[in-house]
Amino acid sequence: MSGKKIIVTGGAGFIGSNLTNALLADSRVSKVTVIDNLSNGNFQNISHHQGNSKFEFIEEDICNYERMIELSKGYDLISHQAALGSVPRSLKDPITSDRVNIGGTLNILHAAVLNKIDRVILACSSSTYGDSKELPKQEGKIGSPLSPYAITKFANELYADVFNKSYGLNYIGLRYFNVFGPNQDANNPYAAVIPIFCQKFLENQTPTINGEGDTSRDFTFVDNAVQANIKALFTNNESALNQIYNVACGEQTTLNQMVDILQRITGKDISATHGPERAGDVKHSKADISKIKNLLGYEVDVHFEEGLEKTYHWYQNKKNEK
Repeated sequence: MSGKKIIVTGGAGFIGSNLTNALLADSRVSKVTVIDNLSNGNFQNISHHQGNSKFEFIEEDICNYERMIELSKGYDLISHQAALGSVPRSLKDPITSDRVNIGGTLNILHAAVLNKIDRVILACSSSTYGDSKELPKQEGKIGSPLSPYAITKFANELYADVFNKSYGLNYIGLRYFNVFGPNQDANNPYAAVIPIFCQKFLENQTPTINGEGDTSRDFTFVDNAVQANIKALFTNNESALNQIYNVACGEQTTLNQMVDILQRITGKDISATHGPERAGDVKHSKADISKIKNLLGYEVDVHFEEGLEKTYHWYQNKKNEK
């Protein structure tokens, strides 16, 4: 049996590059084509695959509808990771977040229908839970969105469902919970909290926590997100298709606890200062991961503390290479 030909949009970015690495090592895959406009992604994340006959990189924008139709001809599967992340960025510039996250996703979904692609995996977001106070978060129970970014990610889920009902396109949506790990850019102006804090500890500087530090997250090491994507791409379980899943560890860690763990990992006595709460942020987050375990066979490969240690050492090695 010939292997699958897979497109990874945003494959030079953080999660996309880790997924690309795993797919190229998978014997079920005959080709991986990364489509990325490099606005967020970094080609260095995947440049080591140059020369691999299974790998192709195309610098292109998912907002280019005609090109998405053209480029996706002859492929079996799409893992759609490309997006403009960050709640603060969406509050500052909701127009671009909408154009990329909703318009770009619509282009991918329609291209998949026109080219008879088997399945599209969507990178969704735990921000969709909005102001829901329920813990742990269950897929069928969401609140009202708290940011333009959250609206764009929920809209993608709605579009995927309509495309399934209207055109018969199969999809799986993966609601990521605060994914972190290697290849996450600490220098991006909208960088996530873990790369920023790892960088601060490396430079012996004091990190700043937004709020009192009791805000909690279900921090998810990137290997878990990669595993979820691969299981979603290759599942033969028909009842697992056309569903939304939480991708997380089912654990809860506060920002203060994260600092304590970094102190243990690094042996450094660095404490955080505290600033104001950040607009649009959800206060507490913890996922119910029973659905993805039952239907996709997902298991947590790497728990938070181990993942944070791996991540810190990755940033440390990167700094030493310079």
